[in-house]
Amino acid sequence: MASVLSYESLVHAVAGAVGSVTAMTVFFPLDTARLRLQGVVNVLLTTPLWVVNTRLKLQGAKFRNEDIVPTNYKGIIDAFHQIIRDEGILALWNGTFPSLLLVFNPAIQFMFYEGLKRQLLKKRMKLSSLDVFIIGAISKAIATTVTYPMQTVQSILRFGRHRLNPENRTLGSLRNVLYLLHQRVKRFGIMGLYKGLEAKLLQTVLTAALMFLVYEKLTAATFTVMGLKNVRKR
Repeated sequence: MASVLSYESLVHAVAGAVGSVTAMTVFFPLDTARLRLQGVVNVLLTTPLWVVNTRLKLQGAKFRNEDIVPTNYKGIIDAFHQIIRDEGILALWNGTFPSLLLVFNPAIQFMFYEGLKRQLLKKRMKLSSLDVFIIGAISKAIATTVTYPMQTVQSILRFGRHRLNPENRTLGSLRNVLYLLHQRVKRFGIMGLYKGLEAKLLQTVLTAALMFLVYEKLTAATFTVMGLKNVRKR
């Protein structure tokens, strides 16, 4: 036991800790890049499913916008077949660009959540369930409001049957995104970018608030079971 707690063992422990911290600091940007790439890969793999899902949900709807061409799909397989046949396989990735930008939505959400939590912890030792629920809701509301114009454009691009695309080009470039944003503002005003925001906030804000509440409770329970103090102040 004495050999384990010797000065030499302490030196090795400190050296190992310093080495670990140094390595983590040097390679942390790579870990961040890995997480971002995971989000990108997820977008690229799931966008075709979202395109088909959006078109099937909107099928049969009556649109005031005359630029939108109606669709007639018999099911998922038929939707894939018609899109590839009539618009080309790249049409399955319509809306990829705004989808990639929307990867930052959770980053904005967590940034505001952690910032609000730190401010509250300066004034009190522990956050109540109501505190967590409220700051979780506020952070998600901010993230959703900031990124909602991109979600609006994303939905338009996923639907795809738009007359601005007579040559069946993939509607995902920055140029088309900016064009749709400009047309939306020109036709409906700045609030046209936020049509349907109320329903989206009702859906996402409550979900995120509950998620943060459960997360904090599980974290606290885990610390308690492990016999550790849940020191969350930063």
